[in-house]
Amino acid sequence: MNSKYNSLFESVTLPNGVELKNKFVLAPLTHISSNDDGTISDVELTYIEKRAKDVGLAINAASNVNDLGKAFPGQPSVAHDADIEGLKKLAQAMKKNGAKALVQIHHGGAQALPELTPDGDVAAPSPISLKSFGQKQEHDAREMTSEEIEQTIKDFGEATRRVIQAGFDGVEIHGANHYLIHQFVSPYYNRRNDIWAENLKFPMAVIDEVIKAKKDYASDDFIVGYRLSPEEAESPGITMDITEELVNAITKKDIDYIHVSIMDIYSKTRDGQYEGQNRLELIHKWINGRMPLIGIGSVFTADDALNAVEDVGVELVALGREILLDYDFVGKIKEGRESEIISYFDPEREDNHELPPKLWQQFNNGFYPLPRKDQ
Repeated sequence: MNSKYNSLFESVTLPNGVELKNKFVLAPLTHISSNDDGTISDVELTYIEKRAKDVGLAINAASNVNDLGKAFPGQPSVAHDADIEGLKKLAQAMKKNGAKALVQIHHGGAQALPELTPDGDVAAPSPISLKSFGQKQEHDAREMTSEEIEQTIKDFGEATRRVIQAGFDGVEIHGANHYLIHQFVSPYYNRRNDIWAENLKFPMAVIDEVIKAKKDYASDDFIVGYRLSPEEAESPGITMDITEELVNAITKKDIDYIHVSIMDIYSKTRDGQYEGQNRLELIHKWINGRMPLIGIGSVFTADDALNAVEDVGVELVALGREILLDYDFVGKIKEGRESEIISYFDPEREDNHELPPKLWQQFNNGFYPLPRKDQ
């Protein structure tokens, strides 16, 4: 290995004492490849084992905690006890080579797809119409009742129990990307006039419920992380001031890391008092060493990963689109073969980048922005 990359392979210790073998994280990637009922498919197991083999922390795709929250075709489910047997196989595949394996627990909220939910029902903090995953036409979301909100919080706890029983090492609470938890934080989505209008009340309640499930069913070394999106284009939306409040609240809980969802590790704040500052650097400063920060966004080369750690300053670097293009990304760096990393999509590759067929088709159709050999 080229010695300049040594720091990427240093271990990282989480607040709960768990040691990760290196600074690489498999991001929770939407693969649309679970069975239609949300149980784990064979093709999914093969795909995830390859991507998890060299990282220190592996996070499975966003997994719906109840049927109303399903937001993707082929989305894995943690909503039913019947899901546990398949999840056990998934945990084994992800942990096979020493990674700590997590499930990202998720509810789509307004972004849930009517064709995937019971009776086409979609519920959100407040009524809204919008397009979601792959949709050409808007759908309507109604306002959740207080009883549904309370039940959804419990559903996050029950999902955590199932993850524990399946043998995973932890959960990541999905509070990002315009899904339900994010929606409660956002003044664009949350226009309620009851107790749930307070934008941090719902995410903190979910965190508390997940931590309670950990205490009831798991050991102290069970990992709980939180993913957030730092800013919204919508107005009025989440600002960096709101994110600062959220980060300060999260860091007072028994959380083991914060994971920021952005498209570029160098992305800068849109406006306000922090306009023009690097988002990850700001959040890292606010965390103030209380827990590791996972950064992600356009990491396609070994030097991109190194810059995230040594320049931007994050403790852990997540691999998204790149580890889909080349599942051996981390191994090639470790073996001194970083020049052989595949950093573009090649529709002519005979191995289809070792992607599940449905995910390969999405790449080929240009569903996700990424470098391509044929352009």
